[in-house]
Amino acid sequence: MIELRNVSKSFDSGSTNVVNEVSFSVEKGELLGLIGESGCGKTTTLKLINRLEEPTAGEILVADENVLQQNPEELRRNIGYVFQGIGLFPHRSIEENVAAVPELLGWSKEKVIRRCNETLDMVGLPREEYGTRSPTELSGGQQQRVGVARALAAEPEVMLMDEPFGALDPITRAEIQDEFKKIQSDLDLTVIMVTHDMTEALLMADRIAVMKAGEVLQLGTPHELLNYPANEFVSAIVEMPKRRAELLDRLIDQEPRSD
Repeated sequence: MIELRNVSKSFDSGSTNVVNEVSFSVEKGELLGLIGESGCGKTTTLKLINRLEEPTAGEILVADENVLQQNPEELRRNIGYVFQGIGLFPHRSIEENVAAVPELLGWSKEKVIRRCNETLDMVGLPREEYGTRSPTELSGGQQQRVGVARALAAEPEVMLMDEPFGALDPITRAEIQDEFKKIQSDLDLTVIMVTHDMTEALLMADRIAVMKAGEVLQLGTPHELLNYPANEFVSAIVEMPKRRAELLDRLIDQEPRSD
């Protein structure tokens, strides 16, 4: 469904590459996590797929079509995009936010309304109750749900997510992660998700690509990364969630103190 072939990106005429000869593929219905330190190139890699940035070298294919041979605006309308800043239109209602892309695609009014109903129901914000509200009337978690609904509205087969849940409190974050995984499975969505949280990647992703300095150091399942890290950097990045899990196990097994 998505394939990158030796993709590079430079912002200084080739002196350095922010993304350096990255190659990987994502199968239909798979969720790939991109993880690494700040500045490692993971967000740039994501933006290259929907042409928010243009590659310096290499090929990017979505559904077997080279993205560089497609109109950028049309490409983006057919790829769902969710990011941490949410980016809802503040002066439009929730329904108008969700309807924005289907309307640009020329859908009929009846089809747009039907799809708004469907997507808002998916994220637990029924249109009858929330459709006429403005984004400022919603909590951060609810706004993020609207962001997901808006990305789903045009019935994309591919969704790109950039730190989508990073600003949420832990309880809300866990709830939306679980809900999104169910939606992804039900719709057979192909997803690439950028995250700095290894625990989130391990729990949500089918496979994880660990990046450093613009390169993919290892690509594998959560089990493979946890048990067979390819190098010291990958070992270090998976060690923190392992240590936390071990600490929680010790706390659970700890005998209660007697007064």
